[in-house]
Amino acid sequence: MLTRLSGPGPTLVAVPTTPATDPPDQAPRRLLLVHAHPDDETTTCGASMAHYADQGVHVALVTCTRGEEGEVLVEDLAHLAAAHQDRLGEHRETELATAMAMLGVTDYRFLGEPGEYRDSGMAGEPSNDHPAAFCRVPVDEAAARLVPTIRSLRPQVLVTYDPHGGYGHPDHIQAHRVATRAAELANDPAHGDSDPWQVPKVYWCVWEESTFRSALRRMRDAGVDIEGMDPDGELPPFVFPDEQVTTVVDARDRSQAKLQAMRAYASQVAEDSPFFAFDDPDMVRAWGRESFVLVAGTPCPDPADADGRESDLFAGVG
Repeated sequence: MLTRLSGPGPTLVAVPTTPATDPPDQAPRRLLLVHAHPDDETTTCGASMAHYADQGVHVALVTCTRGEEGEVLVEDLAHLAAAHQDRLGEHRETELATAMAMLGVTDYRFLGEPGEYRDSGMAGEPSNDHPAAFCRVPVDEAAARLVPTIRSLRPQVLVTYDPHGGYGHPDHIQAHRVATRAAELANDPAHGDSDPWQVPKVYWCVWEESTFRSALRRMRDAGVDIEGMDPDGELPPFVFPDEQVTTVVDARDRSQAKLQAMRAYASQVAEDSPFFAFDDPDMVRAWGRESFVLVAGTPCPDPADADGRESDLFAGVG
């Protein structure tokens, strides 16, 4: 179905979306990611999503909100913002569809009906008090909406945020809570009528400290500032000490797909973003090295990894 938006500025037409389906029998490996807003999945896990999709893994994405409160970075789209027409969520649906096509992901869906749970905005903003704000929804209520997806997909791997929600956005924190609780409920025979499913491995998506500091240094040397962060100073909570990172997926061959998908989110990711600031092939490829922390399941380190880490989210999964 095509969604047409009108009003001041250009007419925008969405690309067709592919209906979400249960994984085909020929996809024995299944990965489910739970994120808060369109674009979050790509900036954190986009290269890994493309990597596994290329391998024939059934990659499924659940996005909890449509990102209605996002800051619009394109002047021609300013009329869609929450403070104006409040139609940014519709446009971000189209960006999501385009980005998923770039990553080769065909199964993407919203938690509940699109728009049922609304972007809460940053912590402390008035939008936190909107009746439909995702951060206000009881965790068990939202988790119950995710359980059927887990039980029908039967993923071996679930990826979501750490308890801080990466950088502390209320919806990221809520997505972590909802995904964690849904995994528990999906394994509870007393919950609902469908067959229970225990997710063998649950991960948080994070940044590895040494990699992040190295990237900041290269940006500083190139004259690129990233929100005033000091390569040798305090880092945001989504950066984890190296020793706490259990898994690193080397998907550097899919870095270009990740960057293309990020460009699909033009309303949210500026063209002068640090992600796009380098022509250096090595720096571009660095965005495809993505880190995770295994929080449920049995680790299976790669014997070839000098740090004793996993190199595959599905390591040890039969």
